[in-house]
Amino acid sequence: MIDTTWVIILSFLLFAIGTFGLLSRRNLLFILLSLEIMLNGIILLFIAASNLHGNNDGQIMYLLVLTLAASEVAVGLALVVQIYKQQQNLDVDTLTKLRG
Repeated sequence: MIDTTWVIILSFLLFAIGTFGLLSRRNLLFILLSLEIMLNGIILLFIAASNLHGNNDGQIMYLLVLTLAASEVAVGLALVVQIYKQQQNLDVDTLTKLRG
């Protein structure tokens, strides 16, 4: 069995990779992918913490975060498709026409 410490380190590593991708990329699609990597790190941390404490609360949080991630992807990809149809570009620095 894998030690819980390694799983926690992996979850922090996933979160750090997602944060780096979020801050370094300018493409809207890559930003959404980085957010998903960050959410996967959070999910893994919830499951590792629940395993460490011997309860099932982390698995319940897994279902909640998974539902949140699915809705985020659905709305985010719909917005990305509409923005690409309108402007033919997904660079967040050039998306100034969306301002009210």
